Amino acid sequence: MKKLLVVLVAAILALPFCVMAQEAGETGETTQVVESVAGTKEFVVYADRNSRENHYAPSGWMGDYGDVKMNDQSTEDPHSGSTCIEFEYTAKRSQGKEWVGVYWQNPANNWGSKKGGYDLTGMTKLTFWARGAKGGEVIEKVKVGGIGIEPKNTYPDSVDAQMGPIELTDVWKQYTINLAGKDLSCVSGGFSWITTADLNLEGAKFFIDDIKFEVDSAMKPEGKKQKEMPFYVYADRSSINHFISSGWMGDYSDLKFNGTSKENPYLGDTCIKIIYGNKASQGSRWAGMFWQEPANNWGTIDAGYDLSKAVKLSFWAHGENGGERIEEFKVGGIMGEYSDSDSANIGPVILNKEWTQYSIDLKGKDMSYIIGGFCWAANLDNNPQGVTFYLDEIKYE
Repeated sequence: MKKLLVVLVAAILALPFCVMAQEAGETGETTQVVESVAGTKEFVVYADRNSRENHYAPSGWMGDYGDVKMNDQSTEDPHSGSTCIEFEYTAKRSQGKEWVGVYWQNPANNWGSKKGGYDLTGMTKLTFWARGAKGGEVIEKVKVGGIGIEPKNTYPDSVDAQMGPIELTDVWKQYTINLAGKDLSCVSGGFSWITTADLNLEGAKFFIDDIKFEVDSAMKPEGKKQKEMPFYVYADRSSINHFISSGWMGDYSDLKFNGTSKENPYLGDTCIKIIYGNKASQGSRWAGMFWQEPANNWGTIDAGYDLSKAVKLSFWAHGENGGERIEEFKVGGIMGEYSDSDSANIGPVILNKEWTQYSIDLKGKDMSYIIGGFCWAANLDNNPQGVTFYLDEIKYE
């Protein structure tokens, strides 16, 4: 019995950091105590297959998850050690989402509803190595945290930090997410990558290795960097676009959106086609759409772009028949804890049947923090049959 007890104690001591501990409060209720990694210089997400240093599980498959295959013990030229992680993405849109991603979570499959995560206070960056099978593969963004923040969940991450897009080369290259000054007191989503079918029309095969949090005193809190112009909301389906057309408003059930329409684009291979039906499904008798950063951000996530160098937003549009009335086209105006710094609009606009360029004047506007990159709104009173119209080349200049 003593021998068995010694073996069990040894096995417990040999386990990696606990997911979390629990304490009994004054009321006797159990409360979450996130496991701290204070004093460590690095904290590994992935080092090698079955490494005792690994933390978090790549369990959070998102979007068109049926399009992805993962091999976390690939021996195809790892950056270090004997293995790396290989992802193969077919871009077939199996779930109809047109995007895909994978989260490393703690515990596995934790979307903010489970107690877990680590207190990574003191870490100032996350680094990882990546390469493409051919080069030219594009990862739209990589992230630390962000789980359960929007919509708000029971145990949300304390941070949502990201970088991207990344165009991979066919040789290993190290990338860094700056975490200096971030609240890392509870991180259930240790790492994630997201990309889209539009950025990888023929799919993508890429490799990731040596993912880890590190203490680096040289890292300083990163402010919002002013974006260079032009800065595209939409250029073409396969372009690196910014903001997501996620903020559907009013009679949202009456909207149909096609960001890959090939019906006579103004420039390039594709344009945006929007159909607004006349059923008044939500009883609003109006509808609209915001392009947001990130998706579905109504001012609850600190993620705005500094577009201070922009003096206007220009776009091309036309109606299916001509005469369609859009009440307004707009930049900014989203309110919340992290509100847009300003707003500007034009309208009403009567669309022509031919492509016509429009612009929103931004001179004198505070464009230092924008999460609502572009917006339109229309109503049934002025369009009793609904509206079908097209957009292309939406960009800040």
